[in-house]
Amino acid sequence: MTGLQILREEAAGRVTLRLEGTLDGRTAQELRSSLQALGQSEVVLDFAHLREFKDSAVGVLTHGLKEGAVEMRGLATHHERMFRYFGVLSSPATHRAYYTPEDILSV
Repeated sequence: MTGLQILREEAAGRVTLRLEGTLDGRTAQELRSSLQALGQSEVVLDFAHLREFKDSAVGVLTHGLKEGAVEMRGLATHHERMFRYFGVLSSPATHRAYYTPEDILSV
């Protein structure tokens, strides 16, 4: 069983934690401790380099995680949806759909 490596990068007042390896319930507790140690810092969690991401980790991470306090990148659609179920939104969408139903109906 492989563990989790948390690579810390700091730039322009922002701390990025790049996650590599396996994120499960046990390693998610380690990550949560790392997040708590950062206090009020602006934090980005980069999930893109994980080999394995167990659903149980989402529940552990969301416990005590405030919405908007941590930006999340590299989430698969499934895990993004799981975080939403727990009330934690990933990064807001930066692009707008080509059109919306309201645009069509208001013509």
